[in-house]
Amino acid sequence: MLAKRIIPCLDIKDGQTVKGTNFVNLRQAGDPVELGRAYSDQGADELVFLDITASHEGRKTFTHMVSKVAAQLSIPFTVGGGIHELADVDRLLSAGADKISINSAALRHPSLIDEIASHFGSQVCVVAIDARLDEAGWTCYLNGGRISTGRNLFDWAREAYDRGAGEILFTSMNHDGVKNGFACEALARLSDSVGIPVIASGGAGSMEHFRDAFLLGHADAALAASVFHFGEISIGGLKQYLQNENINVRL
Repeated sequence: MLAKRIIPCLDIKDGQTVKGTNFVNLRQAGDPVELGRAYSDQGADELVFLDITASHEGRKTFTHMVSKVAAQLSIPFTVGGGIHELADVDRLLSAGADKISINSAALRHPSLIDEIASHFGSQVCVVAIDARLDEAGWTCYLNGGRISTGRNLFDWAREAYDRGAGEILFTSMNHDGVKNGFACEALARLSDSVGIPVIASGGAGSMEHFRDAFLLGHADAALAASVFHFGEISIGGLKQYLQNENINVRL
């Protein structure tokens, strides 16, 4: 069985790492270059860098910042935000990214998934999905959770998989920053419905929440931000805990 991955996430706004609750009320969390180096040194399995306002502001991801972070890392590096075409993917891979994450652009132009997979390989293409549970079920959102698409989470994830996505990064907007645990029921359904790894995001508040994401949610990886940024959970301590819970992790 493949080892479960622990992935810190750097949400970037105006060149600084930020973190909010339910996608709003952002507060600063530190310099992304320093945080990236620290997480790489602490044993994180991967790092995700999301320029969270790039799509909303209609601009490209900060390439120079990606290069500065990549230079500090010895682990796989995923970058997202403001990616609309193959030239954007090429630019970010050249800047040091190993994978790219697309969200709004994929929902608006699903064929972009096919294009990235065919040009660069499925392993490069992470489809991020921000979804909120409402009266209609799990609904996908655009532009950092600002615009509802009316699309169902599970239908969209299946289409992304069929088009060649290499991974699904699922963030529950209901759980984001609340620290009450991941959306394990939705995660399990998602993980069981696609044939690619699913990354859990939104809701980490304790080590037990990571355990539940893997055991109950069947996730392949768990992503978190504030619990790592503000020193509430150490990556080394978390991995030791998970190993003690008989979950396969890289120590």
